Amino acid sequence: MSGTKVLVAGASIAGPALAHWLLRWGAEVTVVERAPELRPGGQAVDARGVTKDVIALMGLDAAVRAARTETAGAYTVDADGKVLETFSAEDDGGDGYISEIEILRGDLSRVLYDDTRDGVEYIFGDRIAELTQDSDGVDVAFESGDRRRFDLVVGADGLHSALRAMVFGPREKYIHHLGLVLAFFSVPNEFELGRWLLDFHDAGRTAGLRPVPDATQAMAMFSFPAAELDVDFRDVAAQKQLLRERMADMGWLTPRILAHLESTPDFYLDQVAQVVMDSWSTGRVVLLGDAAYSASPMSGQGTGLALVGAYLLAGELAANDWDPAVAFPAYERRMRSWVEANQEIGRLHVQSLQAPALDADPDAVPEFDMELIERAINGVELPDYATTIARSAS
Repeated sequence: MSGTKVLVAGASIAGPALAHWLLRWGAEVTVVERAPELRPGGQAVDARGVTKDVIALMGLDAAVRAARTETAGAYTVDADGKVLETFSAEDDGGDGYISEIEILRGDLSRVLYDDTRDGVEYIFGDRIAELTQDSDGVDVAFESGDRRRFDLVVGADGLHSALRAMVFGPREKYIHHLGLVLAFFSVPNEFELGRWLLDFHDAGRTAGLRPVPDATQAMAMFSFPAAELDVDFRDVAAQKQLLRERMADMGWLTPRILAHLESTPDFYLDQVAQVVMDSWSTGRVVLLGDAAYSASPMSGQGTGLALVGAYLLAGELAANDWDPAVAFPAYERRMRSWVEANQEIGRLHVQSLQAPALDADPDAVPEFDMELIERAINGVELPDYATTIARSAS
């Protein structure tokens, strides 16, 4: 057992997933989350290809599948509700446009938390206020006033990572906006929505309804092109007003959906963005998931990048005697190409939505190369860390 003390910032998906593997390999893990509790609901996230293998290695396949949205597929519809295209969750072996394993972000977070809470110290309602690292460890001051020392610190605190800004520099250096805004929120299911997602497109904008496990509710989804977004990502009132303005003349069920905007409990709006960094670590501090390499929700692989990244980061640390100088670069080498493939998928998806709004020639609409898609889903190796670590311990 290593006894290495690791502090993880962020308790959404990447953080608890990393905690699972760190705990398994013998580390002492603390997870700090600025929110007062786990955040429920949220966007539906997917597990495809090699990500399903990681979930199985964690022993969580049954728990994750039990919490699925059980979406049967998606219909692209016109303004009158006529079905134009059909995508089934069974397409491409369950790895298609609608994934076989689709789960609300909050539900997956709960599965991961329940799996780790007995062996991991979770601190809610606090955050890292300051840190100083040397060759042997990291001194951390928390906003609550507590001060502690850790061997390693991991930033798994999302696209707007406070730890990344603290250690690596301003967010503007690393966040690349893709010219699209995404919004979603819960609404009562007054639309006779079954187990099929509905998706309406109009001149580069989209409106949709997605089923959730509670059949009395549905998830509303909107997107619209925007080169710049002059709204603070924390100013919810201004965000709602912006959404109303951009969707004012949108057809289909849009007015009925927007009528629930003020009463929804979980509104989210932000620019679709990616994080691009030359390096994901410095000294004894490393980044994981969206904090390091967000591919944007348009890639459909944010959850996969977080779960697989957690497996590889923890595995490289344990296999390399918890030496960050060796393990962090090894983790990055294993992930980098896969990250880049998924970021390319995200960019292509945004371009495909923007093309109609720009009156582009149909031949100019980007095509998704099947080789690129396969690389984005399965293009990363999962070493057998259990065998490697067991050998080194014997």
